[in-house]
Amino acid sequence: MGVPHLFEEPVLFIGALYSEKVIFDELFPVLQDTFGNILFQSSIRLWEYTDHYNKELGTPIYRNFIFFDGIIDPSTLADIKLITNGLENSSSDSGKRRINLDPGYLTLAKVVLASTKNYSHRIYIGKGIYAELALLYKDRQFITMPYTYNDYKDPTYVNMFMNVRNLLKKGRERKDDCPLIE
Repeated sequence: MGVPHLFEEPVLFIGALYSEKVIFDELFPVLQDTFGNILFQSSIRLWEYTDHYNKELGTPIYRNFIFFDGIIDPSTLADIKLITNGLENSSSDSGKRRINLDPGYLTLAKVVLASTKNYSHRIYIGKGIYAELALLYKDRQFITMPYTYNDYKDPTYVNMFMNVRNLLKKGRERKDDCPLIE
């Protein structure tokens, strides 16, 4: 018989897509107030992986990842997705989103994304939200799945996730070396 274990300690991140930097600048402090201090923020890069969001967000589209300091309970991912959906809705114009905020979490073993859309590779986690394994850590690197989004397959982003994984691992090692830190 298996014995229940606590979850592996994940770090929350939000991948933002937008065409107007002003909307990102308006929501960035709200994200900080809601989710905490920033552990790492990626550079802002042009996002050209599909034209799926062009009509809604406008063009050109930019991508930015924000990783938050501190450990989250992975069972809160559905609630976090609902919060980011609310932020998208509150900043929409004439029924069109001006920003896409996709939350997920990173552990030493994986990168998991939240979605409102069901599909064969997604697991229902409650409140109308699904989770998807985007990257799996194996043989000292993150590997992609057959369904992993193209931007998450991009070596620049895979390296970014590896760098944040290393930050998480170093933080855990420091915590293990100093048992008085909680």
